[in-house]
Amino acid sequence: MPDHFQKLDFELEVAVVIGTKGRNIRAEEADRYIAGYMIMNDMSARTLQMEEMLLNLGPAKGKDFSTVIGPWLVTPDELEQYKTNPKPGHVGSAYNLEMTCTVNGLEVSKGNMADMDWTFAEIIERCAYGVDILPGDVIGSGTVGTGCFLELNGTGLRNNPEYKPQWLQEGDIVEMTVTGLGILSNTISKADTDFSILALKK
Repeated sequence: MPDHFQKLDFELEVAVVIGTKGRNIRAEEADRYIAGYMIMNDMSARTLQMEEMLLNLGPAKGKDFSTVIGPWLVTPDELEQYKTNPKPGHVGSAYNLEMTCTVNGLEVSKGNMADMDWTFAEIIERCAYGVDILPGDVIGSGTVGTGCFLELNGTGLRNNPEYKPQWLQEGDIVEMTVTGLGILSNTISKADTDFSILALKK
């Protein structure tokens, strides 16, 4: 929608899908609750996001306009060959998976899933504390370093005052590739509407 194009951003992530119901799960046991892994493009409309976060309470209204997952679900056994050690002081499975994002064929982001500080096991422990997690729940990793225009623009402007910030535009092709998880490709399209919540703001 029109407001989403006010600083529309990609976010290069990996996501897990929960396969077993659980509650109050310790990190040491949490990996067995993961049915599989996928690529996630957790897209963000930064102008709307900043409106929601003015009170420093976190997003008060979750976005539901475009979080892209796929292209398929990869089970943990299929990633055994990429397993690596978690960072010191952390527990759970970690994987050496190269992550890249291109926009219109140009590479804009590169990272590795092994760079995660908190493992998915530890994330699940936090998510499931006092809360049921259910089969089909999707949990994102958070954005890999350099994995969004918000970060890239900030770094670019710090290094060069003449840097021109970039955001996603209608027609852009966003392609994310993660070792072992495939390629997730999407074209940005504009909804046929002129409805704008920002235009109604007093």
